[in-house]
Amino acid sequence: MAVKRAHLLLSLLLVVLLQCHLQTVFCDDVKVTVKSATNIASTDDNFICATLDWWPPQKCNYDQCPWGNTSIINLDLNNTILNKAVSAFNPLRIRIGGTLEDKVLYDVGHAIDNCPDFSTSNGLFGFTNGCLHRQRWDEVTNFMKNNKVLLTFGLNALIGRTKASNSDLYEGDWDGRNARDLIEYTYLIGYDVESWELGNELCGGGVGARVDAQQYGKDMIMLRAIVDSVYEDSTYKPKVLGPGGFFDKQWFDEFLQSSGPNIVDGVTHHIYNLGPGDAPDLLQKIQDPVYLSEVAQTFKDAQTSVSQYGPWSAPWIGESGGAYNSGGKYVSHTFVDSFWYLDQLGMTSTFDHKVYCRQSLIGGNYGLLNTTSFIPNPDYYSALLWHRLMGTGVLSTTHEGSPYLRTYSHCSKQKASLTKT
Repeated sequence: MAVKRAHLLLSLLLVVLLQCHLQTVFCDDVKVTVKSATNIASTDDNFICATLDWWPPQKCNYDQCPWGNTSIINLDLNNTILNKAVSAFNPLRIRIGGTLEDKVLYDVGHAIDNCPDFSTSNGLFGFTNGCLHRQRWDEVTNFMKNNKVLLTFGLNALIGRTKASNSDLYEGDWDGRNARDLIEYTYLIGYDVESWELGNELCGGGVGARVDAQQYGKDMIMLRAIVDSVYEDSTYKPKVLGPGGFFDKQWFDEFLQSSGPNIVDGVTHHIYNLGPGDAPDLLQKIQDPVYLSEVAQTFKDAQTSVSQYGPWSAPWIGESGGAYNSGGKYVSHTFVDSFWYLDQLGMTSTFDHKVYCRQSLIGGNYGLLNTTSFIPNPDYYSALLWHRLMGTGVLSTTHEGSPYLRTYSHCSKQKASLTKT
């Protein structure tokens, strides 16, 4: 047969088998249809992304403390397995962020006088402010550069604001001086951050803290001005991302209208559709196609909001670990989790999302790497295979058969030669 599209040449089919039937050993025959004439969506070349978080070892949920020394502050960046695992993607996209990013100060420049380390407290998120010291930032950027990482860095979006009385709302303008110091220093040492993101889970109802949509749009304009100013003489311009939180259509629509054209490059939202990490039915949810499909509406709504109010931008999944509060102790690092993870990658890409950041590269129960040994968990290989095989063109794919079979297809990552049989 002759291959009809030179740019397709090989259509790669990803088939995720959730569960044929509890009582059977084999599946029924299935007919899969792939329409290769046109793409229905597209992803970024580096769709696969993993996160590094700020949580110190004292971060605990459900009578367990699964983070250990995996914070961006204390992670052993010289670990051989870690370096090999990251460099294998050539490149891997990494997002540094998470709940405590809005309590991190940067020990560069002159915008702050005191830069303490994290300690437990009764305040917001259970910890005091923490510090990213200049020496540690140098170590982090060297690690990223040596492993050809595309880095997204989440900036503290609460600095300068005042908490409203009897409310989680934080009011006032964002103070971008400390962020500017970090961005300027990073530029001067010659490290190219691929994108700068503002804030973590402060949109909509927020998680412990929230910011008004119009105010957030105003702050994004400030971040864009800082980035444009610092990189004014550079041929390379980092992207600007936000808001990095759970999708609320009304809030996101207002945010995009407030920030205006060509401010936000990536509209980032978070997904934890499996519920809490201690949910007794977590395993059942992962294997239930009806339950897994419910989140498609969120992906569609995010795509619609960006299309209507921010067509210069694109939707990203900025963080997704499946089960929140550090993931499921006996589930999130095991083989069965790939039934959720691969389905998420396939489903999200059909709704024109450009990037999918997995929480986490290492840390918690949902890390792609083991917290102590750094040895890859099963989802690491799912991520690596997707990165190496699946191209940016998303194809329309349907199947006739069991609902427990999930099918997605993309153009191949590498072009094959034309063949005839």
